[in-house]
Amino acid sequence: MSLPASAAAPASANPACVINCVHYDEQGVRHDISLDAISDVIASGNGFVWVGLFDPNEDVLLKLQEEFCLHDLAIEDARNAHQRPKVEAYGNSLFVVMTTAQMVDERIQYGETHAFLGPRFLVTVRHGASLSYAPVRARVEREPQLLKMGPSYCLYAVTDFVVDNYLPITNRFRDTLELLEKDIFAESYKRSTVVRLYELKRELNKMRMAVAPLQDVLAQLRRYQGELIPDEVKLYVRDVHDHAVRISDVIDTLREMLGTALSVNLSLVTLAQGETVKRLGAWAALLAAPTLITSWYGMNFSHMPELSQPWAYPLMIVGVGGVCVGLYRFCLLYTSPSPRD
Repeated sequence: MSLPASAAAPASANPACVINCVHYDEQGVRHDISLDAISDVIASGNGFVWVGLFDPNEDVLLKLQEEFCLHDLAIEDARNAHQRPKVEAYGNSLFVVMTTAQMVDERIQYGETHAFLGPRFLVTVRHGASLSYAPVRARVEREPQLLKMGPSYCLYAVTDFVVDNYLPITNRFRDTLELLEKDIFAESYKRSTVVRLYELKRELNKMRMAVAPLQDVLAQLRRYQGELIPDEVKLYVRDVHDHAVRISDVIDTLREMLGTALSVNLSLVTLAQGETVKRLGAWAALLAAPTLITSWYGMNFSHMPELSQPWAYPLMIVGVGGVCVGLYRFCLLYTSPSPRD
């Protein structure tokens, strides 16, 4: 079936927030179209339309609402970011929200992708830190036979791309943790190591809050009973769900390892402080005995017989020295590490 003549309008006439507006015909061949041509393409009954947006303005959203008969509540959610991951059904369409993540300057930046899925269309709306879906389009366009499954297959490809982007982040966190483990067991205490461990745990907690709801979204898509997601597409969605579960397990493992690393670091610092206190206590005991002996001679007693003897002063020096040597040997024995250490 040939396209309507009006569908040949140049795609360059689309607003800047419209990254792509593409019609895939029944053979999986791509045709770039304008927003105004969407209704004609949908009416032709040939293939489906995939519109990709990035931080769209309200006029574009209202235009798409008119073209695809989208619900007001879904449009309101798509206009305002900071939505929790979810799946909502509005008549013969689905509204899907996913949290995306990417590394920016050694920090995780989070964004959102909102997707409208209908029998003949898919609209993806990106907000914030979200990578371009150009690789996803290139991937599905290399498999035109799979595009015949309809827009739900493209939604699967988007979810797969979102979930796979979490894996390199977890791998980087794992490598960072392995490097920090060397600093944890180093002889010298580094405050920067503890700070970095805490920052990693905080980032992992945020990622856990993003990935856990995403598992629920994918599980709902797997259990969806309508015609929007065929059974053959659900097999692909199940694979993405397995990836999300695996990433969630990796995050939980890293969080436990970080918690253990923080506890071990605290224990080592406490042991080091205990050794320092033990040494200070030993030196205090070492100085206490001669201080006590010499303080006797600062008292104003009328009769101190030894003061008149010529050997009294040397004897006191030798006695104080002997006490100090004895206490020093005892302190060495007391403060030396045990065989267990």
